[in-house]
Amino acid sequence: MKLGRQSKIIELITNNDVETQDELAELLEKSGYHVTQATISRDIRELKLTKVAGESGKQKYIVLSSAESGLVEKYVRVLKDGFVSMDMAQNIIVVKTVSGMAMAVAAALDAMHIDGMVGCIAGDDTVMCAIRTLPDTEKVMGRIAKLVNMKIN
Repeated sequence: MKLGRQSKIIELITNNDVETQDELAELLEKSGYHVTQATISRDIRELKLTKVAGESGKQKYIVLSSAESGLVEKYVRVLKDGFVSMDMAQNIIVVKTVSGMAMAVAAALDAMHIDGMVGCIAGDDTVMCAIRTLPDTEKVMGRIAKLVNMKIN
């Protein structure tokens, strides 16, 4: 049952631009799979699905290949190695890095396709990240903090 459902999820996100878990649940329901939100969430985690910006600008789920998964781990390592601190100014996150690491950290953040993050600009030891909305700013800061194992006050 689980294997069939997960195969169907991969098929659905490959053939459709699925932006939310609710959309995925509807598509699964139409395909004859009756699942809970918790099951969908667990399947997404197990399948290592991630969201990226689609051509229309909306987010969509994709399957992260094992090669891409290894790259994500490398990006997180670069982020952890270069990260010093971060703060926000409205919808901009300012990330302080080890001297000379800002470009690498900015590239890593951009490559991770974090929801709500529009893009990054780097100097020598500072990265400025443009965030889509003010509420997204706190979410993105939380995501970055989680990636670098930092506690936010």
